[in-house]
Amino acid sequence: MKKKFLSLLLLAIPMLSFAQEKGLDEQVNDAFMPFATWWENLVLTTVPIAGYNIPFVVLLLVSGATFFTIYFKFPGFTKFKTAINTVRGKYVDIEKHGVDKLYNNDEALAVEDIADTIRDESAHGEVSHFQALATAVSGTVGLGNIAGVAVAIGLGGPGATFWMVVCGLLGMSTKFVECTLGVKYRDVGEDGTIYGGPMYYLSKGFKEIGFGAAGKVLGVIFAILCVGASFGGGNAFQSNQAAVQISSLFNLQGGSNGVIIGVILAILVGIVIIGGIKRIAKITEKIVPFMAGLYIVASLIIILANFSDIGFAFQLIKDGAFSPMAGLGGLVGVLIVGFQRAAFSNEAGAGSAAIAHSAVRTKYPASEGVVALLEPFIDTVVICTMTALVIIFFNINGTDAQSVFNYTAAHGSSVILNSTGETINGVDLTSMAFDSVIPHFSYVLTVAIVLFAFSTMISWSYYGLQSWKYLFGKGKAADITYKILFLIFVVIGAAATLDAVIKFSDAMILALVFPNMIGLLFLFPKVRQEMKRYLGAITMKKEAIQDGAIDVTKHM
Repeated sequence: MKKKFLSLLLLAIPMLSFAQEKGLDEQVNDAFMPFATWWENLVLTTVPIAGYNIPFVVLLLVSGATFFTIYFKFPGFTKFKTAINTVRGKYVDIEKHGVDKLYNNDEALAVEDIADTIRDESAHGEVSHFQALATAVSGTVGLGNIAGVAVAIGLGGPGATFWMVVCGLLGMSTKFVECTLGVKYRDVGEDGTIYGGPMYYLSKGFKEIGFGAAGKVLGVIFAILCVGASFGGGNAFQSNQAAVQISSLFNLQGGSNGVIIGVILAILVGIVIIGGIKRIAKITEKIVPFMAGLYIVASLIIILANFSDIGFAFQLIKDGAFSPMAGLGGLVGVLIVGFQRAAFSNEAGAGSAAIAHSAVRTKYPASEGVVALLEPFIDTVVICTMTALVIIFFNINGTDAQSVFNYTAAHGSSVILNSTGETINGVDLTSMAFDSVIPHFSYVLTVAIVLFAFSTMISWSYYGLQSWKYLFGKGKAADITYKILFLIFVVIGAAATLDAVIKFSDAMILALVFPNMIGLLFLFPKVRQEMKRYLGAITMKKEAIQDGAIDVTKHM
């Protein structure tokens, strides 16, 4: 442990010395921008439909999520209560032992084990349902909810919020499918370490249905892209906005502040990620409830303080969602902005969260699938909506409502301070919006932002590391190589501009959709089988309780 920490310090020394050079942040950004722009253009390739150029990846996300929502009969609503009960541990006994063993019924719900993988699923798993959810939520509930919403409103106006919520509701179904598959097709190492995620269900699942070669190719593609996404959206974007907020709050001047802040963040992240998923889970299960609670309470204070404007705010969201706005290509433009920002925020369809959920202790893969559908709800439907309302209130404060609507319809933006004419975007806009109602809250928000960024980075380091090991093996050399590269990107993100980082981050997250959604569209029948097993096990437990076969006080 000490040797590894010393290596991180040695890595930081040359970065700190370079930080003394004038304009290092600009040099890093200049080198990074061309690649970020090229990659964004490639991933967001458009297809012409009804006169609009729509990114193909957005079409794939929307169509896939809609199909899963209908096929599984709106699981985000019908399985919501089951998800809450599962997180609470209500069914932990059957998840650990299996309903057939508990109630001596070998014929019911026979387990379909995968050859050469988890033979006794009840004996495997590294984290609880809540820890898995906290780890995955920490990877999604992050600066996409703070800065990302501001970017969405800046590009698409208040109407983008509506489409973010729609994407979040549809994304609940996609998350349910991919995380169920993540547990079903996971691998267990000799030491009990779990290895899971889309690269495993692509390779194993496709082999099961007779497309083994295609599955291997898709698994490798996903792993490569996931490593890149861990460097981008799960890392560089987070450190960038944390550095921006810290610099803005303390009025730090100069061209090297980003690098210095990035090095400090890199050291802190490095201390945690050395410990693997168990340490990450222990950290996130403490940080996530605290930071989410802090942010939600602050948002509610502002919403209640502007209670009289809530109706108008929702009117702006509704009208903006369906009304043409300048420079956006009308309705489709707002829709694309909303869906793209929501996809970056909750990552439903990207498959990344399935890596964290794969490590859960359970015998029923669908148990973690229903837990996972809570993520887009928490992330996009609740927190993103609250952020959007706070920003909208900030912009309509002291201004005639009709004037705000007319300006928004004409310019497609609600992020211009009417008193000064100054354009604000990203995390600075969110910070100013909170500060306008809760004086000096920017200091508290800075803490929240740093925690958001920190927790997201440590979660994504695990996602990227799992993908790295899938590509290069599970030895210690591969482990330390990835972690050093990851920490370097913490510094790069802090030094680059928001525009460059968003281009790279968006594209890397969205690129994961291509191989992952192909896998989901081929393997979704397996999810239906697993859901039937899990719901059947729950029903059998309830019947056993009713018949007096088990003590209701111990199992309810």
